[in-house]
Amino acid sequence: MSEDKLLPLFSSDDDAEAFVGSADLTGYDLSALTPTRFEFSSKDARVNMRLPVDLLDAVKATAARKGMPYQRFIRQALEQALHG
Repeated sequence: MSEDKLLPLFSSDDDAEAFVGSADLTGYDLSALTPTRFEFSSKDARVNMRLPVDLLDAVKATAARKGMPYQRFIRQALEQALHG
């Protein structure tokens, strides 16, 4: 039995997409992956809110670690709060 290969860490969605588009995923351990929703709906409504600078900085840093824009991260947090 061969040992499972570890997935590389990616710094952006583009890097991950390029890897998945060209890699043979056979042999990789995919058990830790979680389902992700893709955003297809148009974003035609705007929200303007005031946040403490520390909170916004933390949101941006967390979004960057996850390789996504911070506004998408905020949308996902709102969706999870409503459905989870």
